[in-house]
Amino acid sequence: MVLQTERLILREYTMEDFPKLFRVLSDPETMRYYPKPYDEAGTKRWIQWSLQNYKEHGFGWWAIELKETGEFIGDCGITMQQIDGELLPEIGYHIHKDYWKKGYGKEAATAVRDWGFQNTDFPALYSYMHHENAASWRTAAAAGMEKIKECPDDIDGLLFVYRITRETWEHL
Repeated sequence: MVLQTERLILREYTMEDFPKLFRVLSDPETMRYYPKPYDEAGTKRWIQWSLQNYKEHGFGWWAIELKETGEFIGDCGITMQQIDGELLPEIGYHIHKDYWKKGYGKEAATAVRDWGFQNTDFPALYSYMHHENAASWRTAAAAGMEKIKECPDDIDGLLFVYRITRETWEHL
């Protein structure tokens, strides 16, 4: 599976992506709103989980590369997540701090959103994030999502939940 946008290529992970993904997931600033940055074992589990999701669901986290240079800048994809007690399809994204404020998160999330509605029968897609992660909720909003609720979380305290319905997406 490969998605292309004007500036990005999103593709399935391989284990060879480990050093590039580790650079993203181990960076304290990039992972500021996670309980802690990932170590090597956690990063390997991330890739293995993605590979398993491809087999089970036909989707998962996808590596993001710049079209122009092939440089690995992060990941974006759909995974099934527990959100306020419900198992829901969630669009997630991580862009390494060196590539922030260039619109890559919005571009990737929008491509994943479109892929999700074109290739699944989900009535809605969601994103959730730490309530202080303004960059993440701005990315969700830029991809057409609306904040639908706030919910408590044992680890993060308070989460914001965003959603876009298929009906809304069809009228964009």
